Amino acid sequence: MDAGVVARVSRVTRVCARLHLVYTLSRMRPCSVRRFWVHPILRKRLQRGEYHLLVQELRLDDRLFQRYFRMSKEVFDELLGKVGPLITKVDTHLRMSIGPAERLAICLRYLATGDSYATIAFSYRVGRSTVAVIVKEVAGAIWTALVEECMPVAQAPANAGSLYFNYKSTHSLVLLAVVDAEYLFRVVDVGGFGRSSDSGSLRNSAFGESLRDGSLQLPPDTVIAGSERRGPLPHVFVGDEGFT
Repeated sequence: MDAGVVARVSRVTRVCARLHLVYTLSRMRPCSVRRFWVHPILRKRLQRGEYHLLVQELRLDDRLFQRYFRMSKEVFDELLGKVGPLITKVDTHLRMSIGPAERLAICLRYLATGDSYATIAFSYRVGRSTVAVIVKEVAGAIWTALVEECMPVAQAPANAGSLYFNYKSTHSLVLLAVVDAEYLFRVVDVGGFGRSSDSGSLRNSAFGESLRDGSLQLPPDTVIAGSERRGPLPHVFVGDEGFT
């Protein structure tokens, strides 16, 4: 290879290397040194955290406890008995875990108020990320502990055969509803067989029959604002392809 070409390639290589070094250095950020393993404010959780002070005082006043958690002490304790084993953590030689009652309190306070994780974290003297983890875990534990009790799978009537057997391999009734543009329920039809498809449920309902024979007494065609040139337009029902 010609010596001049080699020299030019060498110069280009050096320039590219320098540009890459400048780019890399510009992308680097100084590493922040963690000042505390646990912030001193958080270390005082057991002495000054909201659960260990305010919540314990609230247990002396049924009305205020209800306002704070949106449930009574008795319900709180009953719920704790059901989810406690699912949310209990093991202490380590480095730190003590947050107990199940305090975890439940943090989750319920978040659900009752809709406050941010940061707000809950400050008042309970725990980390924001800790609140996020606790809310997710406790909410999941509540679902696991109560789903069978509060949302039991429907059982078919005796001698019903497969009438109520649905595609999820359980038994159910069909609830068919129509909601208007203001989110108000205008039609509710309950009692269709679980084995029926969406279109079959509509076809066999009183609403479907009235829709077919024209006895629904629908409002007259109306002009839509912004589409006056199209003239009066009919009212329509919007549903997915399952109803076709």
